[in-house]
Amino acid sequence: MTTDRFRTTTALALATGLVIGLTAACSGGSDQQAGGPVTITIDGQPPQTQPFDRKIFDADVAAFEKAHPDIKVQAHEGFMDPKTFSAKLAGGQLEDVFYVYFTDPANLIARHQAADITDYVKDVPHVGDIQPALLDVFKDAQGHVYGLPTANYSMGLLYNRALFTKAGLDPDKPPTTWDEVRADAKKITALGNNTVGYADYSANGQGGWHFTTWMYAEGGDIAKKDGDTWKADFNNDKGKAALQTLHDMRWTDNTMGSKQLLQIADVQGMMGAGQLGMYLAAPDNIPTLVNQFKGNYADYGLGAMPGGKGTLIGGEGYMINPKATAAQIKAGLTWIQWKYLNPERVTSDVLNTYKQQGQPVGLPVPPVPDLWTGSVRDQLEQAKEKYATVPVSNYKPYVDGGQSLKGSLEPPNAQQLYTILDTLMSTVLTQQDANIDQLLSDASQKADAVLATVK
Repeated sequence: MTTDRFRTTTALALATGLVIGLTAACSGGSDQQAGGPVTITIDGQPPQTQPFDRKIFDADVAAFEKAHPDIKVQAHEGFMDPKTFSAKLAGGQLEDVFYVYFTDPANLIARHQAADITDYVKDVPHVGDIQPALLDVFKDAQGHVYGLPTANYSMGLLYNRALFTKAGLDPDKPPTTWDEVRADAKKITALGNNTVGYADYSANGQGGWHFTTWMYAEGGDIAKKDGDTWKADFNNDKGKAALQTLHDMRWTDNTMGSKQLLQIADVQGMMGAGQLGMYLAAPDNIPTLVNQFKGNYADYGLGAMPGGKGTLIGGEGYMINPKATAAQIKAGLTWIQWKYLNPERVTSDVLNTYKQQGQPVGLPVPPVPDLWTGSVRDQLEQAKEKYATVPVSNYKPYVDGGQSLKGSLEPPNAQQLYTILDTLMSTVLTQQDANIDQLLSDASQKADAVLATVK
C-alpha cells in the first residue's frame, strides 16, 4: 500500500493537473554515436491524454537538453512494471534510467538487475546531503549504491484544526501519544452532530497497511529476517497494544463511530465534510481533501506519528539499467540530479513556477520532499516558506517530530500480508468481544506461510 500518492505520482500532482515535480523522463536512445551526444532513455512521461502534464514534462526535457547539449533524452510513457521488468531487461527493452518504488531496490539489487553506480555518484552534487536512511534503500549489504531516492513520504497524524479549536484543543499542538489521541478524540466526538474523533481503515488491504503503521509506531515490526527466512513479528505485546487501543477507542470511548470497514475514500470524505477529527495519513492526502472533497487548507494540520518510536516510510527513486554504458550512467545521473535532486533549481525556478500556476506550495511533499539534511534542508524549508500558498506552520509538528522517528519500509510480500492483517483491524472494530490473542496467533501463522515464499 502506498497511500493514494506515489503509485500514481502523488495525489498532489494528479489532483491539480501538474506533474512538474515527480514524473520524470530522460531521453532515450541506447548507444553513443562516435563524437556525438550520449543518448539515454527514461520512463515516466505522461500520456497524451494528460496534455498539460505532458507539456510541462516535455518542457523540462527540452530545458535539460539545452543546458546539456552533450546529452539527448528520449522519454517513454509509463513506469517500471515488476511483472514485465525481467522480460524487458532480457529483451533489451528496459529504459536506461527507470523509476522504482522504495520496495523494489532490494530485490533488483539481489538479482543483479540494476547497475552499480557507486563510483559515479561521488561526482553527483548534493548526494552527501540526502538523508542516509533514504540512500540506504538503494544500497546493498556492502554499501554499494544502485540508485538514488527522488521523493519520499512518511505516515503521520492528519487532523482537523477547526474541530480542535471547537473542542477547546490547541490546534498547534496535536497529540504525540496514543493516550493523548484517545483524550482528544473524546473531546472532538463530544461536539455531536455525527462528529467522529478518530477513524481508521479496515478493508481491502488498507486495514493491514495501517496496522503495519501502528506496529511501527509502537516500535515494533511486521516481519523479521531469521537467517535466510522471514517470520511474522507482530504476535507480541506491541501488536496486542495496538489492537487493544483500537478496540478501546471503538467500544469503550465510542470515538470511532459506528460505521466501520472504512477505506481511504470514506475517511477522506468524512474529513473533507468536517466530520472527522483525526486519521493516519501522509501529507499528500491534504490536496486530495481540498480538491476532491471541498476542504480548506487552513483547516488541516499534520502531526508526527503518535508514540514517538517509529513510522512507515515509502517513496520513489531511479535506478540504472545494468547494461548501460559508462557514458549513459553518467548522463542518466546528470538528468536525475538536474530534475529531482537540484536544490538550486527548486529555489530559483520550480517553486516560483508552482506558485504562478496556482499549485499549492508549502506542504512537505514534492517539489520539496523531505529528502535532505543540514544546510540544504534549511535552504529548501526557507524557500518553501517564501513561496508558500498554504499555511506552512500547520505542518511544522509533522516535519519537526518526524526527524526523531525510526522509518521502516513496507514488509516483504506486503499486499498479501495486508490482506491477512485486514482481519485484525476489521474484527476488533466490528466485534466488541473480539479475542485479540487468538486473532494475532491465527494471523501470524498465515503470515508465516506468506513470508516463507520470500526469496
